[in-house]
Amino acid sequence: MTTNREPAARPEAPGPVPDGGEEPRVVVQRGLYFDELEEGVVYAHRPGRTLTEADNVLFTTLTMNTQALHLDAAWSAGQPFGQRLVNSMLTLSTMVGQSVAQLTQGTIVAQLGLTDVSFPHPLFHGDTLYTETAVTEKRLSSSRPGQGIVTMEHTGRNQDGTVVARARRSCLMWTREAHRVGA
Repeated sequence: MTTNREPAARPEAPGPVPDGGEEPRVVVQRGLYFDELEEGVVYAHRPGRTLTEADNVLFTTLTMNTQALHLDAAWSAGQPFGQRLVNSMLTLSTMVGQSVAQLTQGTIVAQLGLTDVSFPHPLFHGDTLYTETAVTEKRLSSSRPGQGIVTMEHTGRNQDGTVVARARRSCLMWTREAHRVGA
């Protein structure tokens, strides 16, 4: 089995150790292990991300989405919202991405799925997306020792607190002990 683990962090140029002892302990930023995630807790991911016109046009064109609602300002002005909308897939990707550093960085084995995705209100150029994640369920895997399945609900809000996106996500996560010993 091949694992994709990062090498142990080493200071680039360790300085003298004041007490003449060992080098200082290095703490690497990571998400939370299966055992550290708590059901019912809401994790607030900060800072928010202001989505610009450039972000939207780049994402939309990179993904070959030719929807005029994202690209054509003149046409969009005549539509119900009167302006271009941020691509909902960019909103979803940013919402999930905002949770990575706090929850899954280096502690996820695999993303298993996204369900119940909804966009109750559009996001516009210049809006700031803030995301919160609630862990709704977790269980140890019956077929993969040292790993567990975590279900979380992401909620994205704009700068006014209006919910702009929701998604339920399930991930296969390492337990702390299994990841530490290399299982």
